[in-house]
Amino acid sequence: MADDVLYEKRESGVAIITLNRPDSLNAMGGDLMVLLPRYLREARHDRGVRAVVLTGAGRAFCAGGDVKGMAAGGAARAREGASDNGAPQTSIISALDAGVDELRQSQWETSGALHTMPKPTIAMVNGHAVGAGLSLALACDIRIASDKAKFATIFRNVGFSGDYGGSYYLTNIVGTAKARELYFTGRILEASEALTLGLAMKVVPHDNLEEETMAFAEEIASGPTRAFARMKENLNLATHVDLKTLMEQEALNMRLSGMTNDHREAAKAFVEKREPKFAGI
Repeated sequence: MADDVLYEKRESGVAIITLNRPDSLNAMGGDLMVLLPRYLREARHDRGVRAVVLTGAGRAFCAGGDVKGMAAGGAARAREGASDNGAPQTSIISALDAGVDELRQSQWETSGALHTMPKPTIAMVNGHAVGAGLSLALACDIRIASDKAKFATIFRNVGFSGDYGGSYYLTNIVGTAKARELYFTGRILEASEALTLGLAMKVVPHDNLEEETMAFAEEIASGPTRAFARMKENLNLATHVDLKTLMEQEALNMRLSGMTNDHREAAKAFVEKREPKFAGI
């Protein structure tokens, strides 16, 4: 049986993480929920990885939560709670606390890891990115979409409020009013509208998606990785702090990035009138 997530590291410094449950449109269930955090940690800590691409196998990027699995699990918990075999029953509050803790950890280890990873992350959106799958795509720094891709929150269709940071990412990308519209209606966006709203950086013909995404990822991976990490930290901070706080952080990160080998190489290349060769250190 194939792994629910595939991991490939290329010589260019690009790591490709592929959600690999095509029969369920890469719904977030099974071993995917264990393997995705594991590979994100591996990519984060591997100095040879300088950019990360997240995509899905088959015709979808990610269909969000595994609703069938949730329904089956809910039924099982209900039967367990109703047990009269004398075993202690789990209280509603205990079950709620455990469920909340589990979801919080999963969110931070997946969506949160993509958003805060000190390396550029790119979503290669090959098909539907909906629900929590949309949240994963939006957690990435850049989204390059197939012209067959579709984007939607759809939580309202299954009576959920939303998770994996989608409300944060969507609000920061499209603004409060549009984010509310998309959450309340669950409307499906075609790739062209996603491009107009800024959800996608670029929309390309489906057959060219991998080629164009990898060309972009390799270009990014050849850049000053440590400086990108500092840029990303600044940009993430900029969404929720005042200007003075941000400038203080920018000052620190500017000095830190100025101490890297990549900065010294860039300065030398400037004097020598040539393109710098960044090593990511």
